[in-house]
Amino acid sequence: MVHFHFAVTSAVNGNNARIDSELLKRAVVETLQSSKTGHEADLSIVITDDPGIQKLNFEFRKINRPTDVLAFPSDEVDPDTGRRYLGDVIISIQRAQAQAEAGNHTLEDELQLLVVHGVLHLVGYDHGEESEKARMDSLQNSILTRLGCQAGLPGS
Repeated sequence: MVHFHFAVTSAVNGNNARIDSELLKRAVVETLQSSKTGHEADLSIVITDDPGIQKLNFEFRKINRPTDVLAFPSDEVDPDTGRRYLGDVIISIQRAQAQAEAGNHTLEDELQLLVVHGVLHLVGYDHGEESEKARMDSLQNSILTRLGCQAGLPGS
């Protein structure tokens, strides 16, 4: 079973964004099943704002601007539960809202896309090389289709 911690920072709470944690959990489960990672894993998803993600982006990547999603793989084992801890996915609600508007789809679809993308990074997928990008995009699009998500799919 997938165990995940979902957190919304206080800066986002004032933004009045409605975030469906069950929808995001479904995206996590589908991604882990599709990537053949298994179900006995823990991870965290944190929804923050642009200043929060910009701070992390600078601290860990030396890029001083906000981004839509960051993934911090861990792959440690929780000594109390024996479950794998895959890591953390951090999402900017402001980037998600802007990208949803630009892509003419819902915020929920954009958040699912960002969760799928972030979790794929946690389990080892990357898009640094063209062949890696093609492999990751193919799996990501397959997952999004199964979720009924319009964000990120070709032609959307």
